[in-house]
This record gives sequence, structure tokens and C-alpha cells, in this order.
Amino acid sequence: MNWLSNLPVSIVSLAMLTGAILLVVSIFASKASSRFGVPSLLLFLVVGMLFGSDGLGWINFDNAQAAQAIGTVALCIILFSGGFETSFREIRPVLGPGIILATGGVLMTAMLTGLFIWLVSSLVFNWGLIAIRLSLLESLLMAAVMSSTDSASVFSILRSKKQGLRQNLRPLLELESGSNDPMAYILTVMLLGLVTVAPGESPNWWHAAGEFALQMSVGAAAGYLLGRLIVWTINRIGLINTSLYGILLLAMALMVFALTDMLKGNGYLAVYIAGLVAGNRKMVFKKPLTNFLDGFTWLFQIIMFLSLGLLVSPRMVFSTGTALIGVMVGLFMIVVARPATVLACMAPFRRFTWKARGYVSWVGLRGAVPIIFATYPLVAVADGFSPVVAELIFNVVFFITILSLVIQGSTVSFMAERLGLSKVLPQDNFGIDLPDKIKSAMSEIEVREAFLAKGQHLKDISLPEGTLVVMVKRKDEYFVPTGGTLLKLGDKLLVLTDNNDQLKADLKKLGIDC
Repeated sequence: MNWLSNLPVSIVSLAMLTGAILLVVSIFASKASSRFGVPSLLLFLVVGMLFGSDGLGWINFDNAQAAQAIGTVALCIILFSGGFETSFREIRPVLGPGIILATGGVLMTAMLTGLFIWLVSSLVFNWGLIAIRLSLLESLLMAAVMSSTDSASVFSILRSKKQGLRQNLRPLLELESGSNDPMAYILTVMLLGLVTVAPGESPNWWHAAGEFALQMSVGAAAGYLLGRLIVWTINRIGLINTSLYGILLLAMALMVFALTDMLKGNGYLAVYIAGLVAGNRKMVFKKPLTNFLDGFTWLFQIIMFLSLGLLVSPRMVFSTGTALIGVMVGLFMIVVARPATVLACMAPFRRFTWKARGYVSWVGLRGAVPIIFATYPLVAVADGFSPVVAELIFNVVFFITILSLVIQGSTVSFMAERLGLSKVLPQDNFGIDLPDKIKSAMSEIEVREAFLAKGQHLKDISLPEGTLVVMVKRKDEYFVPTGGTLLKLGDKLLVLTDNNDQLKADLKKLGIDC
């Protein structure tokens, strides 16, 4: 077969086949992850490493700038989707601790970890296991790169495991992970600029502080205003083809990041706030839009983790010096830096128990974001940054990410149960969503003994005026009930009501949440 005569088509076909195989293998890996309790994001990284130059050698990908671009786009979608699916009503009670953890917590983590990295790097250098001793600023830069908890990892693990948590811990963790990336990004860029200051020049700390204030303020304002613009556009554009609404929402989310960045604001903060604003306002086709975003988020998470896995050299990541620093620093972050930061930041908030504080300390997951930020020193090599230091930072951060996902990511549910903080999330048994224009509300209720106190027939149940039971799910069967329907324990009722507050109040008296 003379494939050379058709070379362009063969290259395209080969690229398509390789990409398809990577996605299929990743999806199969994610299925296996739920069985063995390993985070699927970790397996996406492993798949990338397997197909990379040090693995099967199918793909030789060493472009840090391209990986950074892919990661930035993916992170925009992940943050927007995370904000879009976060209820402001749920995060309002935890705004205080969430914001403090997302700002002061990141700064404190970077300082504590940076000092430890400085000591450890000197020790490992003296042992002859690494080629360079890191300066204090370079150590702080490495710490800043991985100072935030990873939004992709936290959103993915908590939601894929359907992990319910008491004491408002789930919205707190999601708020922290969704809003602390901007702080880590600013610290990374600021410290990178300080490290690359020309010889003889002194760092301009006032300029760095001004940049921080500008980025945060512009990012917050742009996120709110552009989030309102997204809602206004989606509700008024009146597209004939409803499939285009999802594409429009995705394009506007990316536009938020780009416009904010052009205005010298923090695009990551803007994207998350825009998603939060849009997701908490009435919008046409919100359920289909949420499903569309969820699918795209998973696609870009896979692409992002695959790209980062392809970029890294496992031989360098697991070399003796890198692995030793990674183990020591990773365990320090898990056992010392993160708990100390959480205890300090949550000290003013007495309503959280010690078990809750311990759990927040444990779920300090690192993931794709630190690896993406670790590509900044690699790209800065062209501007005079030390290539040896850049490689060391990237490889150590990659090792610590794997360590965090293995130790912390695989024990999210286990630790919640051991600390007595786990709770069962209500399931969507019917998958029905009403348009926003309809004022009635739908609820799903599980039949329990208290519900049947006055009789087992549907007509015996006391429901508020304007409330109907429109469908019953019994095991795997669905049927429309009548007044004479005999209810059984464990039945799921789909209830339509015009008086949702009264329905919730009546059910709460019976110890039932809906």
C-alpha cells in the first residue's frame, strides 16, 4: 500500500485516530477509577504519561507554551461551569471563611511551604541529588505555584462521587477552590517577575502590591458585569435553533476571560464570578445549558490532564532528587502547611467543629492548576529564567500533584465518613425540570414511616393546597397515582406545588427534607 501518495490525509487520519484512542482510553480509565477509588483525573495524567515520549513513545509533546494555552482555556471552562452550578444561597453562609481561605490562606500556604522548600532544597543539594540550590525567592515561587487548592480536582471528585457533607463544607470547599486560583496566579506571576529582575536592580514591591490590587478589583467588577451581560443576552436573543444557546454561553465565558485580561484584571476570578452570577439568575434553557457545560467541562478536563501528562518526563519526575523533594514537601503541605493555614483562617468562625476543620485541612487537593502554573517558569526560560530551576519546579510540582491525588483525592469520601461529616445527597429520580417561566416548583420526596402516620393511601396524606403528587417511582417502575394508590416505604414521589415553602415546612415537621 503506497500511503506516501496520500500523505496529508494519512497524517490527519493518524492524528484523529491517536486523539480518539486517548479519549476512549481516558474514559475507560475513569470508569475503572470509581471501582478502585482512584480519582479519574489522576488516571488521565497517567494515560498521558503512558502515551508520551517516556512511555509508549506515540506522542512527542514538549511545547510548554501550548500546554499552558490548553490549560488556560480548560481552566476558564472549569471555573465558569463550577460557578454556574454553585448556588449562591448555599455559599452565602460560608462567604467569610471561603474568601479568607482563598486569599490569606493561599498567601500563608505559600510562605510556610516556601521556607520549607528552601531548607529542603539546600539539604538535597548538599547530598548531591539535585544540580542546583534554590534561592529563597525561587523556593517561594515553587510554593506559590502550588499554593491553591485545585478547582478541577475538587469539583470533579466531590460531584462525581456525589459526596454530601454536613456543616456547609461542600459549598465552602467549592467556593475556596473556585476562587483561590487568582491569588495563586498573581503570586506566581509576581514572584516570577521578582526572580527574573536584571542584576543590579531591586524588586519593586510597591508595584507588585499595586498590580495585585488592580487585578483583583478589575477581575471582580468585570466578572459581575459580564455575568449580568451573559444572562441578558441569553434571555433576549431568541435563537430559533436552541442548540446554539450552549455554544453562545461557552463563547461568552471565554470572552469574559479575554476581555478581563485585556483590562489588566484577573481573568480566572472574573470567569468564576461570571459563572456564579449567571448560574444564580433566571435563564432560559438553564437545565440543558448546565448539561452542555458539564459535558464540555469533562472534555476539557480530559484534554488538559492528557496534555500535561504528555508534557512531563516521568524519568525526571521520579528521579531520586526530585522524588525526595516531592515526598518531603508534599507531606509537609498535607500534614503541616494546610492544617496550620486552615486553623488560622477558620479561627474566627466558631460554628465549625474541630472535625469540620480537620476535613477542610485534608481536602487541600492539588491538581491541574499547579501544573499549569508550573509551566510559567518553563516559558520564562526564553526571558532569562534558569532552565534548571524551571525544570525542577515543574517536575517537583507534578510529583506533588500525583502524591496529593493519590493520598487525599482517593480518601475524600472515606475521611468524611470517618469524621461523621458525610450525608446522602438527594437523587434526581425523575430528571424533570420546569422552565423558569412556570411559577410552580417540583420536589422529590421519599416515603418514610412518618409520612404514612395517618394512612398508607395517597388520599390520607396531608399536603398543602395547590400541591399534587404527579408521579411515583417504585424500584424501577414509574406510574401516575390516584387517591387510592397504596404507598410503600421507599417510594419516590414527584410533587408539583404552588406553595413550595409551606410544603417544605410541613415535611420538615415530619423530619423529611425535600
